[in-house]
Amino acid sequence: MVRRETVETSLPGAVREGIAASLAAVDAELARRYPGDPGTRQPVHTVYVPADAFAADTVRSWGDQALAALDEHAPDAASFAAVLGLPGELAEPVHRRVRAKLEREPVEDLRIDFEDGYGPRPDAEEDAAAARAASLVAAAHADGTAPPYLGIRMKCMEAAVRDRGIRTLDIFLTGLMNSAGLPDGLLLTLPKVTYPEQVTAMARLCEEFERARGLAPGRIGFEIQIETTQAVLGPDGRATLARMIDAAQGRATGLHYGTFDYSAACGVSPAHQSLDHPVADHAKAVMQVAAAGTGVRLSDGSTNVLPIGPAERVHDAWRLHHRLVRRSLARAYYQGWDMHPGHLPTRYAAVYGFYREGLEAAAERLSAYVRRAGGAVMDEPATARALSGHLLRGLDCGALDAAEVERLTGLARAELDALAGRAPGTSAG
Repeated sequence: MVRRETVETSLPGAVREGIAASLAAVDAELARRYPGDPGTRQPVHTVYVPADAFAADTVRSWGDQALAALDEHAPDAASFAAVLGLPGELAEPVHRRVRAKLEREPVEDLRIDFEDGYGPRPDAEEDAAAARAASLVAAAHADGTAPPYLGIRMKCMEAAVRDRGIRTLDIFLTGLMNSAGLPDGLLLTLPKVTYPEQVTAMARLCEEFERARGLAPGRIGFEIQIETTQAVLGPDGRATLARMIDAAQGRATGLHYGTFDYSAACGVSPAHQSLDHPVADHAKAVMQVAAAGTGVRLSDGSTNVLPIGPAERVHDAWRLHHRLVRRSLARAYYQGWDMHPGHLPTRYAAVYGFYREGLEAAAERLSAYVRRAGGAVMDEPATARALSGHLLRGLDCGALDAAEVERLTGLARAELDALAGRAPGTSAG
């Protein structure tokens, strides 16, 4: 029989009730602004394709070109590992998984570009391209060839191109609605944002379209691309990003860093515009803090060094891309932009190596936490969430297998979802 100790308190219940009442508005504000991660799959990259180059076979073509580059410049696990400096124990599993990914699902997220990659065109031409994009996207979803995430990048909200951007978005969304409705995994990107009011305008556009087509409020979200200095620091000296997330009225799904526009705006010479330049690190650190806890995901930018030409040049570009992707992953940027099919082998090699090399340590720590067994590292609930989230991201992208994770942790997928705060069954969506 357990003996209960008598405890005494001095404060009347009215004190607790009064404090609860005084903080009720703060509690509601915290819940609204910081709902936490949405608990769904995040793609490891966004592939960028100009609207006039997008075709029904684009995804498969990128996969085939990536496989051809592997066959030509690193035909086996040992040669691929030697180029990238992969440890021997990772060479075969990473190479095998990269090839399987390129054959099965070479692109996780694709953005049909109507902005810089497309440029100014006659209105009739862009109208036709927007309608064509909607038709191709609808057909890809109907026949099962669409990547998990797919959408467009429209022109920005600046006065010179605002009407054109709005019209392209309207044509694209209308085309989808007239086909089979808005598909799951639809993503829209708003570029070159400078003021929160432009984000508010985009949110209004989404709301008005939902009203016009009888969609549920909040159905349409969008990513904010951070390409201007004003998006990070406003003219009044205040950080702008948190205000932009708030201006989206719950519709912001991501903050995407734009490497070259932002670097140029800071006066960085073209030879030094890169993901690892100090101006990029500053912007991305501000993005990270502004988005923390809000459910808004982060994406790094791209490299413009393409793996083309003779083998030596391809290998140099691969090493650079691999290093930059690894660097982003270590800094909790789990997504980035890819501009060429030749970037796919090193995107997946970096991602798979990152999750596979950390598998046993993460599994051991999480298992010890769940069993309350202690160990070399004392972890708290927040770290357990991070550990389970790490394993889930590895599972989502194909770096890890469910069977090996369960064997090492003793935890099934549903248990990992629960520890990470994910709703069951949402990870692969």
